[in-house]
Amino acid sequence: MPITSIKDIDLNPKPGKTYWKNGIREWREEFIYFLLVDRFHDDLLRTPGKDANHQSGFGTQEQLRNTCGGTIKGIEEHLDYIKNLGCTAIWLSPVFENNPASYHGYAIENYLKIDPRFGTKEDLESLVDAAHKLEICVFLDIVLHHSGDNWCYPEDKDYYYYQGATFPFEKWRSETTPIPTELRNPELYWKKGQIRNYDTYPETREGDFHELKTFKNDASPEALLVQQILTKVHCYWIRETDVDGFRIDAVKHMGEETVSQFCSHVREYAYKLGKRNFFLFGELVGPEEMYNKYIGPKTSVYVEDKAIYFGLNSVLDFPLYHILADVIHGKATPEKLIERYESLRKNAMRRGEFGEFLVTFIDNHDQVGQTLKSRFGREASEEQIIAGIGFLLCALGTPCIYYGTEQGFNGSGYEDSAIREAMFSLDDPTRNALNQSCSIYVEIAKLACIRKNSAALKFGRMYMRKLSEDGKTFHLPSFPNCLLAFSRVLYDEEFVVAYNSSLTEYDEEYILVDRLLNPEGTVFKYIYGDSGQVNVLLNEKGDLHFIKLKLAPAQFVILSNNNLSV
Repeated sequence: MPITSIKDIDLNPKPGKTYWKNGIREWREEFIYFLLVDRFHDDLLRTPGKDANHQSGFGTQEQLRNTCGGTIKGIEEHLDYIKNLGCTAIWLSPVFENNPASYHGYAIENYLKIDPRFGTKEDLESLVDAAHKLEICVFLDIVLHHSGDNWCYPEDKDYYYYQGATFPFEKWRSETTPIPTELRNPELYWKKGQIRNYDTYPETREGDFHELKTFKNDASPEALLVQQILTKVHCYWIRETDVDGFRIDAVKHMGEETVSQFCSHVREYAYKLGKRNFFLFGELVGPEEMYNKYIGPKTSVYVEDKAIYFGLNSVLDFPLYHILADVIHGKATPEKLIERYESLRKNAMRRGEFGEFLVTFIDNHDQVGQTLKSRFGREASEEQIIAGIGFLLCALGTPCIYYGTEQGFNGSGYEDSAIREAMFSLDDPTRNALNQSCSIYVEIAKLACIRKNSAALKFGRMYMRKLSEDGKTFHLPSFPNCLLAFSRVLYDEEFVVAYNSSLTEYDEEYILVDRLLNPEGTVFKYIYGDSGQVNVLLNEKGDLHFIKLKLAPAQFVILSNNNLSV
């Protein structure tokens, strides 16, 4: 019998089950592959192309507005594609049963069942087990702020937020959902209509996401009941499938303590199963000063024993996302990018273990606030796409790649569906886009391997480097189409990462390096993007140590002063 109530949930460890602990890596070592389940692959056996060139995704505008047929089994059958790219973790879009009109997963009507269009609970268990055998983690995308469009206002009309007014509840759209049945209580929802301004409180916290209905998320008894229900539901999925983390949707639309308490309870439950590195990261579209409200230790004043609740481990780094792409494309000056990395460095020191590194990305499925939505690959050369992912892999943060970027997908349009192309043909049952010969895929795999084998690129301190054309006057770059360089330093080892953002001009510059680690004559060898070596030079006073590089248009390189092979 299917489970329909939280009263029926058993949270005791599954008999005979040994839960995966992921004691191999720290979270900042992961390279995350984010995919939409409906768009990655279906159950059919298909033949990927073998062309070295990049390609566009599959699906017409009309097809991409609807379910395309991707499944959990389709992911498991192609884990080698993700593994060979160098990714160590998979972030799945929401997999619980959705409203029939939803393909993306964020309109949940049954939190206790896998959407039949994607597969079954057994399919998800099988995928996670298979991934673990390849030392790949699996994260589920979860939605705590709102449910699907499971009920309506009077006459099924659209209601909009107005000065905090509460509107009447009309009826449930189905006699059987939402599930668990405890959510079939109108008092658990705000009932305040759709959000008009997503940056105004309390509207953005209490209003509905379009037609999706928002749960109460304050300190009221009803909100605490919602939290208890959703916490138990998601612990159930850890117990059943052995997943390794959650990405929490729409974090800024929930109270800090609501998020913190959920994370702490889930983390404690994971510990009971022996899973000591359960990763909790959130979607938080806003300024960085908001991050610290949700990351790290929080003390709840509502708990008698004043227990300390630990919030999110990390959040998606939207400020970096909004800057990095334009710099890589040569459309923006690098000052804001330099400021962003400096801010990351400073805040990492303040946050400590929780939130030390944010999840960084250059492409995503939502592109909130952008009128024209477009893939990073749109109007980008292969070299630029490789350099963009190279930045993520070599700089501070836990890098995340959006599916299809490694094939050069270039979708754009005014709807979300335009940037959610299918990786498999919807017209030809023999074709998919999982081409491991694609030059972008091949180069990203090389970069991921370098990062995997280099402690400095994962754990090192990061410094943006000053440049000079004459070896005398050094400055940070301040104009587009320039050379951009940074170092990762770990004890006695320094990696220099450099990129020429011009698509037409060579750029030759002197780049400062750490003078204590690199006396005159120290050799930096190319480990990516070129061959040979360069020697450390000194200025006339001997107080500046630098190397000289000449990069071709859109060339991305990595050099190391460590003679050991990486």
